[in-house]
Amino acid sequence: MAQFFTTMLLCFLLYLALTTGTGTIGLWNAGELIAGLFIAGLVSVLVRPVMPSSWFQVLNPRRWGWLLVYVVGPFFWAMAKANFDVVYRVITGRIKPGIVRISPGLKNDISTTVLANSITLTPGTLTVEVDQRTNDLYVHWINVDEKVVKRKPRDYRPICGGFPGWARRIAE
Repeated sequence: MAQFFTTMLLCFLLYLALTTGTGTIGLWNAGELIAGLFIAGLVSVLVRPVMPSSWFQVLNPRRWGWLLVYVVGPFFWAMAKANFDVVYRVITGRIKPGIVRISPGLKNDISTTVLANSITLTPGTLTVEVDQRTNDLYVHWINVDEKVVKRKPRDYRPICGGFPGWARRIAE
């Protein structure tokens, strides 16, 4: 029941934000407020069966704090280093592209999405596919290191560094 009301509240707040300044009761009119409640309730009823329960964990303010620390610190630093690495590889022509499968061991879809987006936003890497059964990622890498690829179990650190640990803190 808490999921229903949380979804309804978020939908209603989004509706209010999109219709601000069009009414006579404060920033809205009575018809808009009633329509907003009805639409938010309808959306909550329709999406409840398809929404995973784990996405409500993301509403935790502590997780938002971890996300902010991650984006400002480790992610920004990794992105800066990757930019210089890509520039070096383009200028020198030392590029050995390839697709590598990594197994970060993440447990839910939200943490896998955080990791996949972090990899894709970092220059020189691109998440191509996610295996739904195992949450393994297929990553296109600008400079495939054969030593890393052949090692068992495969070490994902050369590709995405500490990103999986941060994805766990944020979403698991």
